[in-house]
Amino acid sequence: MKAAYFDEFGELDQVKVGEVDKPEPAEGEVLIRVKSAGVNPVDAAVARGMLKDAIPAEFPVIPGWDVAGVIEKRGYSARRFSEGDKVYAYARRPVIQYGTFAEYVAIPESYVAKSPEKLTLEEAGGVPLTGLTAYQSLFDAGKLKKGETLLILGASGGVGSLAIQLANWKGATVIGVAGPSNQEYMKKLGADFTIDYSEGDLGDAVDKIAPDGVDIIFHCSRGDSLKQSHDRLKKDGRLISITNSDPERRDDVHFQYVFVEPNAVQLEQLSTLADSGALKVPVTKTFKLEDTQDALQEIESLHTRGKTVIKP
Repeated sequence: MKAAYFDEFGELDQVKVGEVDKPEPAEGEVLIRVKSAGVNPVDAAVARGMLKDAIPAEFPVIPGWDVAGVIEKRGYSARRFSEGDKVYAYARRPVIQYGTFAEYVAIPESYVAKSPEKLTLEEAGGVPLTGLTAYQSLFDAGKLKKGETLLILGASGGVGSLAIQLANWKGATVIGVAGPSNQEYMKKLGADFTIDYSEGDLGDAVDKIAPDGVDIIFHCSRGDSLKQSHDRLKKDGRLISITNSDPERRDDVHFQYVFVEPNAVQLEQLSTLADSGALKVPVTKTFKLEDTQDALQEIESLHTRGKTVIKP
């Protein structure tokens, strides 16, 4: 099969595309014909070796953790799905080696859920990592409740785009923060208020919207946005970050760093939300497998809108 891969950690220009062995599904695994694979900043971090101390790797490495596609073959005892079923999954394994930037991927069927009927496979390929990250951050770590106020830093990116919609569905008041070109985009996704971080001090802008403070800050960005807004958290407020494992914070703030875990049950819940119309996946850019280098370089900039996917 054709796949993107690299033989050592380093610069992104060493990621190449070529022929590799097509995988065979082991016991309890399914072979998925990849139709779409979401591209995420962590994929570039993996290629650069930034996660090598946290997650072991075996070379050559095929990057990519998101997948939507069709069940091609079932291994022994894998009977939850039938050949031809449309499915999606967050395919991160304990060892980084066989990823989704390829024509096929074999993964445990326990990782896999039926793809949402109301989403195309192209759209579904952008859901797993970002959708599960937003879900686990807001609901598992953040315990977001109806009526609370949520501030999302980096709300126009892949995770932020889904977090706006999930929080809106929950009944929270959503304040989205992004650049000037993404203000209308955040409103269309359901943000109640939006802030342009380039227009001045972020904390002052939050004060005008929520003078009593916010219940949760969901930190999906880099830069100094958290430093500017941290003090707008209410006493005993919750700070959830996916980009900084130990940010400066007040002693009374409840903090949790989230590194997303595979969870097929939650993927099924995301499918239900998508099929009800509560969750849309704005795919703003697609790449061919041959252009994986370009996709990784672009996603690494952290200035993308919505979701980027690779279509083998």
